[in-house]
Order: sequence, then structure tokens, then C-alpha cells
Amino acid sequence: DQVIRVVPESEGDAQILRAAFNRLKVDLWQPSSPFHIVEGTVADVRIPENTSRSLLPYLQQANIQYTILISDLQKTMENQTGLRSHRNRRSLSGYNYEVYHPLDEIQGWMHDLNKTHSDLVHMFSVGKSYEGRPLFVLKLGKRSRPYKKAVWMDCGIHAREWIGPAFCQWFVKEALQTYQNDPVMRKMLTQLYFYIMPVFNVDGYHFSWTNDRFWRKTRSKNTRFRCYGVDANRNWKVKWCDEGASFHPCDDTYCGPFPESEPEVKAVAHFLRKHRKQIKAYLSFHAYAQMLLYPYSYKYATIPNFSCVELAAYNAVNALQSAYGIRYRYGPASSTLYVSSGSSMDWAYKNGIPYAFAFELRDTGHFGFLLPETLIKPTCTETMLAVKNITLHLLKKCH
Repeated sequence: DQVIRVVPESEGDAQILRAAFNRLKVDLWQPSSPFHIVEGTVADVRIPENTSRSLLPYLQQANIQYTILISDLQKTMENQTGLRSHRNRRSLSGYNYEVYHPLDEIQGWMHDLNKTHSDLVHMFSVGKSYEGRPLFVLKLGKRSRPYKKAVWMDCGIHAREWIGPAFCQWFVKEALQTYQNDPVMRKMLTQLYFYIMPVFNVDGYHFSWTNDRFWRKTRSKNTRFRCYGVDANRNWKVKWCDEGASFHPCDDTYCGPFPESEPEVKAVAHFLRKHRKQIKAYLSFHAYAQMLLYPYSYKYATIPNFSCVELAAYNAVNALQSAYGIRYRYGPASSTLYVSSGSSMDWAYKNGIPYAFAFELRDTGHFGFLLPETLIKPTCTETMLAVKNITLHLLKKCH
């Protein structure tokens, strides 16, 4: 299998690509649906070995330029997760934050933290997934006063975006390790609670380790189409299944049979609704594109508190860049990325959470979803700066 990149130079090219990708049912890495391919859009596509024999000559014939991003996907995958034997699986002190972990290790890690850091960590479940797995959340913060504002963070809504869960774990580790001697972290954990969900789409994430590394959706069964899963970031009750989502169960951006049809989405939405007065920021971590996005996703329009949110984004992106010079684009999701309906970020904003952001972490396509483990540390280090920045902004109260 290969991953190629094409940038259609005309609307004619775009039309040819949309048709070809729809017909061949390729795995589109970005954008999330052929529908979003227009003139000038960067499209990254995974092509199975047998398809590339017909597709690549076809593109050449149509005079559409392409570049090969990953020439041997199997090899790149094997390099990414390396050999797993060197791991100290059990003890928390030996937990390695610079490798990717399967679901059982992440959940074991959460249990361990809950035991060893009971002063700052409280683990609970908001419900069960379609396949019956618990949906664990860590509540992080000092129990300093009865009422505190809170920040919600989730990672891994899309199963194949492994750098997300790696960041959620990194954030918790940093918070606990630096709480004693970093005044900023101390302030954050004293004045706020952080609700952190390292793996939102637990079934899909597990499946991406056991069956299909590039699985994106949940794992709910569709009886009529024999296709599995719903895009958990198109399943929220905000302009549900409008532009940028698909009604077809086999598509990557399938919105589901109805809003909150997925137990994972329903459980988190219920929790957020219940705590909407307390939660002041919603942060969701995705990959890849190097962007910091805020509402709206579903329409081209300016949010009422635009100046505050825009300032927070600008400062966060600058803080992030200060670490390794990595540039992030920022702006409303609709115009910065593409229009999509039923997203968690729009839903959170519509439900009264004033700061709603979606991060698209590294990279811009060289590795795509296969970001090597050597890049976990720099990616998390810089993202940490952005998140701290947004949190401090929150405490300052921008009007």
C-alpha cells in the first residue's frame, strides 16, 4: 500500500479525483471525504497495492500530478511501533510516555494513577461503549474548594489518530510531575478541575491495534449495510448530518442513524450537559494538520465571543511555535479546514461552553497517521505550552 498526495489544479481535476476516489473506495486521509476535494485542496490518499496499479496510470493519463508520501505503508507501520518486548508494562514508574499504548495499558495506567495519586486524581466512568467497555475519565485537580470551573479534554474520537491519546496521557504526567515546583501548573490545578478522557472511541481505538490500523469510526453494527461504525465527530446534535457528513453507513464521515446514536457520544454529551455551568473550556485532540480550530465548523459565521477566542488561539499557537518552530494555522474550523456538521466542538460551544477548540496535531502529511514514536515527545511538549496558554487565558477572563 502507498500514500499519495494530489492537489487538483482546476475544478476539472477535482471532479476527476472525486469520481475516482468515490468509485475505488480508497482510504482518504485528508480531507475526510471526497466531497471536500476542490481546486487547490491538498488530498492525501491511502491506496491499496492492487488499486495503485490502475489509479496511478489513470492520474498520469489525466495529467494530474501526484507525489508519493509513503511508498511502503507496511514497512512504515512496522517501524512506527517497533518491537514491543522492551516494555516495562506493569509499574507506573516504568510507564513510557514516548511510545503508543494499546487500550488495556492506558486503562491500567489510569487505574494505577487513581491509586497512587488520590490527592489529585479521581477516575470515574461516564458510561459504556457499544461493545461494553467502560468510558473512563480522569478528574484532575486539587480539591481546594467546593466549586471550581473546569476544562474538558478528550483524545481519540477518531481511532487511528494515535498521537491524541498519547497527548492526553502526557498532559496528566506533566501535571502530576510539575505540580510541586511549577507555579503555573500549581495555579491551574488549584483553581480548576480538568476532566480528561484519554480515549473517547475505545472500541475503535482497540480495533486500530488489533485489526485495522487506519480505522476511524466507532464499532457499532449497521444491520442493513454490513458496514461498521459511525464517525463520532459527526454524531452530535448540532446541524446533524448536514454539509460535510454522510448518510451512507459505509462512508468514513457517516453521521449515524440519529444524533447521539453512539453510546460514547451520548454518554459524554450527557456528562457535559450536566456540568455545563462548571465547564468553561472544551478541548478535543485530533490529527493531523497542525491546526488549532474553533467554532463554527458547520457554517461560515463569526461566533459572538470571537475576539476572546481568536486572541486565545493566536497566543496558544505562538506559545506552541516557541518550542520547536512548528507552525500551526488557526481560525474557525469551517474556513480553516472545511465545513462539517455534527462536531463535538460546535456542540460544546452551542451548549454554553465559551472556549471550544479542536487541535489537529502533527504532522502535515509526511507521516500522517503514522507519526513515529520519536516525535511523541516534541509534539506533546509543544502542545502542552498551547494548552497551558489557553488555560491561563481562561483564568484571566477575557470580555
